[in-house]
Amino acid sequence: MPETFLNDATPRWLLGQIASFIALGLFIAGFASKDDRKLLLILMAANTAVVAQFALLGSWVASAMTGIVILRILLARHYHGNYPVMISLLLLTIIAACFTWQGWSDAPALIAGLLGTIAMFLFHGIVLRWWLFTAAFFWVLSNLVAGAIGGIIAEALVMIMNLVTIWRLRKDAQQHPSL
Repeated sequence: MPETFLNDATPRWLLGQIASFIALGLFIAGFASKDDRKLLLILMAANTAVVAQFALLGSWVASAMTGIVILRILLARHYHGNYPVMISLLLLTIIAACFTWQGWSDAPALIAGLLGTIAMFLFHGIVLRWWLFTAAFFWVLSNLVAGAIGGIIAEALVMIMNLVTIWRLRKDAQQHPSL
């Protein structure tokens, strides 16, 4: 069966899968970090690979949402808590979805984009990671729709890594209440 599966795969599909596995490695490195700044920088690199993955697999809403994710990460680092910037990105997310919408199977990518924007602009630490955990669930659904094998694994691992990092942050807070 694997031989047939690979024989039927197009070069474009194979490149999409390679991009998703590159993103997988970067996501693991980012979410293992307890440093929010380092997390955001690594997420930008990982999401660049995801933009390519979704474009190669023909999932245009997910690709557009992920492109906005990169912009969001850049802006959130400098404008955290800035409501006008956050609302502008939320509107950009909705507009991009309107232009690339192919059907209700695109809804998980839109939801993930909206949740991630709110998370990055309003939260830190544990709460940030819970919101990103929820967004990752919707990205899992988007990857299922696109058929991105590495993307499914990547987002499932992002969810697990978020849970582990939440546990680590809680443990640190219990050991050092002043943090």
